[in-house]
Amino acid sequence: MTTDADSGAGRTPVQRRWAWAHPVAPRWLLVGGIGVDDSDEDDIPLALCAEIEGLFVDLPSRQRERFTLVGCAPEGALAELLDRLPVEALGTERAWLGDICLAAPPGSPGSSPSWWGEDLGDVVVLGQRPSTTPRAVDIELDGFVHLYDRTDAVVRPDVAGFVLLGRDDTRYGTCRDVTGVFREQAAPPVPQIRLLGCRPEAPLLTALGAVSNASKAARRRRRIRAEVHMTAADGSARPVSGAVVSGTVVAGEPSCLGAGLFDVTVDSDPREPLPLGVLDILEGWRVRRPAMRNMWAGYDRELRDHWAGVALAHRVDAADRPPGTTYDLDGRYVTDIEGFYCAIGEAINGPGGYFGWNLDALHDCLRGEFGARIPFRLVWHDSAVAREHLVTGYDKRLLAPATSLDQLLDLLAAEHVEVDLR
Repeated sequence: MTTDADSGAGRTPVQRRWAWAHPVAPRWLLVGGIGVDDSDEDDIPLALCAEIEGLFVDLPSRQRERFTLVGCAPEGALAELLDRLPVEALGTERAWLGDICLAAPPGSPGSSPSWWGEDLGDVVVLGQRPSTTPRAVDIELDGFVHLYDRTDAVVRPDVAGFVLLGRDDTRYGTCRDVTGVFREQAAPPVPQIRLLGCRPEAPLLTALGAVSNASKAARRRRRIRAEVHMTAADGSARPVSGAVVSGTVVAGEPSCLGAGLFDVTVDSDPREPLPLGVLDILEGWRVRRPAMRNMWAGYDRELRDHWAGVALAHRVDAADRPPGTTYDLDGRYVTDIEGFYCAIGEAINGPGGYFGWNLDALHDCLRGEFGARIPFRLVWHDSAVAREHLVTGYDKRLLAPATSLDQLLDLLAAEHVEVDLR
């Protein structure tokens, strides 16, 4: 699978150079394990592929979900909202509540919680009606359950009722039950992934050899879980954040893309695909690192976040510039928090640079070894754009309070970064 000049001995898959003798260059490297589950951590090359079908797919927007707080005794802001608003205002922005945490009732003093709770975001109160529980009401809400992946299961806890909490653990009341929140794992939105023009290594060949065997043991031998790496024009490989092929190998046939290559079909585990726009970002990085700043500017918030993830994967270890260095941040396109992370990455490390993609990661970068050493000076050009867009409020994409410009400035000042707003 590797070139004669680079056998790969003693190198990790990312350190090697990958190539094959076919007109169509390999675009993807799969690294992981066969016959594994999520608890296993194999990290071996499984295959080079020309294409992967089903890994990048645009799904419909996630729809708002409906919940019922059954047998609810509302308190605080929830009770005030129900008392204050007329019936016709329920279900409108006036009935927006924000976030609710469903928590377990308090246990005995000093005991650990039996359940850490479930969070609902962007909640709107739709209405209330009398409950079968005495002196209580059933309250209809809509919003979103906080999920890492929309296919995730939400397991019902073994608790006797729920405590309703808002931000900072302010009480919103209690309820006997909740409907609409707990659910089984959803079916995969893309049922199959196809590895097209695939050159399998020995473990994947073994899985393909077991395709005709229907036994439980054979099915386990056909389980695959692999992280997907992009192979660049020079044969180097970089991981693609969130790109995973996970499921059961069910078919393999000779590929029309070259002798010795296979088209492999995998019945996918439940998992959201990456947006199609991520493929566009990766194609821009395949030949070389971006040579110009702001190539991310035309992307929406989700794809700007993925841009920063690609920048992280392509980060080159280099010595930090000395304390006291001045960096220039181009603020023309900082219309959201994701744009800020893209812009500060390029301010510190040049086009395609990385310097965090969330607040925790930014804090880590400010500790050093990411291109800059505090204290330093940041000249923020066209800061009026961020002043207009990074404002206090609720971030409906992240289902959390928005990060404002003033919060960013406070954080940077606390970390000994002098910011010069221009």
